[in-house]
Amino acid sequence: MTEKRITFWKIFWPAFTAIIVSTAVYLLIFFGIIGGVIASVGGEDTDENSSNTILHMTLEGEIAENSSSKLNPSTFSVDKKIGLSDILFGLEKAETDENIKGLYLELSDITCGISSAREIRRALTKFQKSGKFVIAYTSGELVSQKQLYITTSIKESYGFPGTMIEFLGLGTEPMFFKNTLDLLGVEMQVIRGRNNDFKSAVEPYLLSKMSDSSRLQTTQLLNNIWQEVRCEISKDIQTDTATLNKIANNALVTSVEEGVNYHFFKAAKYKDEILDILTKKVNIGSSDDLNLVPFEKYARKNFYNQQISNNLSKPNVAIILAEGGISVDGDELASDNIAKYIREARLDDNIKTIVLRVNSPGGSALASDIIWREVIVANKFKKVVVSMGDVAASGGYYIAAAASHIFAEPTTITGSIGVFGIIPYTGKFFQDKLGITFDKVTTNKHASLSLNHKLTQEELILIQKQVDKIYTDFLNKVAQGRKMKPELVHRYARGRVWTGSEAKKIGLVDDLGGLNDAISYAAKQAKIINIIPRYWPEKKLEPMEEILNQLEDITEGKTANASSITTSKIPASIQKYYAELIKLESIQGIQMRMPFNLEIH
Repeated sequence: MTEKRITFWKIFWPAFTAIIVSTAVYLLIFFGIIGGVIASVGGEDTDENSSNTILHMTLEGEIAENSSSKLNPSTFSVDKKIGLSDILFGLEKAETDENIKGLYLELSDITCGISSAREIRRALTKFQKSGKFVIAYTSGELVSQKQLYITTSIKESYGFPGTMIEFLGLGTEPMFFKNTLDLLGVEMQVIRGRNNDFKSAVEPYLLSKMSDSSRLQTTQLLNNIWQEVRCEISKDIQTDTATLNKIANNALVTSVEEGVNYHFFKAAKYKDEILDILTKKVNIGSSDDLNLVPFEKYARKNFYNQQISNNLSKPNVAIILAEGGISVDGDELASDNIAKYIREARLDDNIKTIVLRVNSPGGSALASDIIWREVIVANKFKKVVVSMGDVAASGGYYIAAAASHIFAEPTTITGSIGVFGIIPYTGKFFQDKLGITFDKVTTNKHASLSLNHKLTQEELILIQKQVDKIYTDFLNKVAQGRKMKPELVHRYARGRVWTGSEAKKIGLVDDLGGLNDAISYAAKQAKIINIIPRYWPEKKLEPMEEILNQLEDITEGKTANASSITTSKIPASIQKYYAELIKLESIQGIQMRMPFNLEIH
């Protein structure tokens, strides 16, 4: 019997055809799904337009100044941050929306400053005063102080039975890298502005613990913020601040049940009981019939639609959101972008006033000066009003100082008027750890300033003069903007941070209030009756992100283990240390940064 040979092409063509056909089928299915999602995105959202609608607000994760959605290619999902401006707008819009009967608030672990939390609780209080109900529910393993700070403003606040409560006061735990640098053989050569003894941003690289001046200002800062927090909570739960301090000192409230005894919660309830309460609020027969609309989508869609409408109606108030570390370019508070936004607002004849929202610990002195100049120029044509967020310190205060009026929350961290420079000396590291040595040839004695050669005393003096010059310029510009003598500014400067309440007393801030207060003030000063705001950066809805959001909703709750298809996450503590090292690597030139990274526990 002859052997039957199978040629390569007899295998290749059927396999190739099968691949083409199967790929075409999968593409048809995929685009069919996408087409359906696009249709649902473009179609009318009937849920929020029907009566007895309850907005379902879930506060978790990072709350930024500006909402953002970024495609994560590794998981084919969208990493989202809800913006404070969206939250404030959404609550204000819902107050007058006849279809919205109330708000169901669920809090999880949130990341934001005390001042942002304060603005949210004030907006929730205002929403309640409109006559609509708010039901707050906290569950999970632990209710943090920040969650309690927000929910104590709500009359009907409930907690999961047995959930632990953290109400222990405020604390911070700064990191110090000196011992690590010593082990590596790296020496940090630090030059601070004259008498900048409170500018402790450099201390982690020089010391293994806090200096006396740093401990003093941090203690005072925490005590002032803690006092503000206790005062706010005491008004809402009818418990005096001394009792709240006693509760924290003695850890008297560690569970929801104990929280009920001290009026932190109305009652301990399970989730089904909360749904029953909501059912009774809107007078329907079953919790299955509840019309819960996601607050984030409601706020985002209405905010976007309002911006489109406002842009067609000639907006008269510019609101520029400036958040993050200051640099010339990059993903955070880039002077290239912010200067451009301020310039656009100044040149727009319809814009009558500008509100600059600053939430920044500072950064590059050069980038800060670029933004400061744009504020100065804009202020000659239309008043610039600054609203400070969680922090507006060092470079963040520098760009605010030129404004005609400054608002801050009582808990805003501000001031830190000071400068510094850091130049690492890595020569010993390369020689002792890697066996690498360096030599040099120069035409002039200072021609080879590098990290591999230690600065001479003469070179240190040269850099010190430059740092002092920038610090003096900082003082003079603050004095000019605040109409104070430079000597008086220096008394409150030296790199020291203040709360918004303290800053108002010493003249660094004009009024206490949030973003909406600043907008109202700016409009009144410009004699604007009907406020038509325009936000920078411009709000945009990316089609692919919207499609993925819709797909996420379709599949939500239907996968057995959604986390199993995502990439493994780096522990938060490791991410924090890594972020600090990345910040150190990105520092260039003379810096105007906060004296420390205050992470309040």
